Amino acid sequence: MLNLIIEGTEYYNEETETFESVGDVELELEHSLISLSKWESKFQRPFLSKDDKSITEILYYVECMILCEDYPKDVVSRFTQKNIDQINAYIESKESATTFGKMPEQKSRGEVITSELIYYWMVAFNIPFECETWHLNRLFALVRICNIKNTKQKKMSKTEIAMRNRELNAERRERLGTRG
Repeated sequence: MLNLIIEGTEYYNEETETFESVGDVELELEHSLISLSKWESKFQRPFLSKDDKSITEILYYVECMILCEDYPKDVVSRFTQKNIDQINAYIESKESATTFGKMPEQKSRGEVITSELIYYWMVAFNIPFECETWHLNRLFALVRICNIKNTKQKKMSKTEIAMRNRELNAERRERLGTRG
């Protein structure tokens, strides 16, 4: 979850001919499957596609991420560059301690990832629906782990074992500064 403080502003009210101010607003945002579902239900296309999105579409996604129910509707228009950078850093964060080693290159199946497909993965891997509130990258890591653990590992050939051992030995020699 990202806690974001949108600074207050001062504006001129033409009706009362006075300057008025709006206080700071604290928002809680969550880049989750629920946010993704809300966006896709409005625009009826995949959010995670490589297609360009308009500023309106991007700002609507940020609104979908907001967890607070009562916030000023103009708050999104008050975002500073710092706020936008914080949101981007949060979305790009992996939000997990899990790391994946070098994976063999796989050909992309060209499958478009939508919220429904992610829900399917959750059902297929018996991932509880409470995880729909997790950071999306953390949920993807869990799905990937489930996929790896449920896939029968193919045995390495003698050639592959020898190549891996040569790489490991070369790495160790370099690290320890020895010749063999």
